[in-house]
Amino acid sequence: MTDIPDSAADTVWVEREAFIDVIPRWVAMLALAVIVIAIWDLATARMGWVSPIILPSPIETLADLIFVGKNLLTGGYMLDALWTTTRTVFWAFLIAIAIGFSLGVLVGETKFGERAVMPYLVAIDTMPKVAFAPLFIAWLGFDIASKVALAAFIATFPIVVSTAAGLYSASENERMLFKSMGASRLQTLIRLKLPTGLPHIFTGLKIAAVGVMAGAITGEFLGGGQGFGALIRQSASQMDTPRVFALILYLSLLGLALFFTVAWMQKRLVFWNKADRPGGVV
Repeated sequence: MTDIPDSAADTVWVEREAFIDVIPRWVAMLALAVIVIAIWDLATARMGWVSPIILPSPIETLADLIFVGKNLLTGGYMLDALWTTTRTVFWAFLIAIAIGFSLGVLVGETKFGERAVMPYLVAIDTMPKVAFAPLFIAWLGFDIASKVALAAFIATFPIVVSTAAGLYSASENERMLFKSMGASRLQTLIRLKLPTGLPHIFTGLKIAAVGVMAGAITGEFLGGGQGFGALIRQSASQMDTPRVFALILYLSLLGLALFFTVAWMQKRLVFWNKADRPGGVV
């Protein structure tokens, strides 16, 4: 057997890697979706390996997707539920940004924040946040306020950490340059540290965008209300798994819309930085 020279092997690997890299994103995503749906259909409808109570078939899920879509388009009760969840996510995200950014600046700019505040924030973040849902309900009732509070609570910590890390990202030479030019602490923060730290801050915002969705739905699922989380709880109690899957898929569209809104803002405001967007995904 003839051994392949190292240079030839490297060439073959480079060619294979290049072939994978040139596949358009939409083709790769479509192919992956087709494979997953085919395996899903085989395991449920064709072979019956999985009970429909546990996992509905793609056809059953599609039927409920159409039903939920029609209800949303005709202004039915599901549209009201989606609007309730959207308002919860929107207000919770704004509150998380305000609190997280403020605490992040406190931690990143002051010794008090770094030494005294940050340990408490880490301790709180290690706690199971879902366990706070009954407390928020007891404090704020079954209305939207308790869901907003839980969702904001879950989404705040990533913004704190990313903001503090962003403020630390300015190099010592850059800080010394601003100091030698007579810039005040506030001027250094606004003109150097915040612009330099924007990539880190937006990373935290994207993580928070995912967390705020989870918090809002968890609050609705555990604490009643009129949102999509309540509809999922009702469908699950009736063992209507196709409806549960359909509702979850529509909720994922809301989550994607929030995530890509943050990503779009990042591309507009941090257009000079490409390192945090591998493959141009976000």
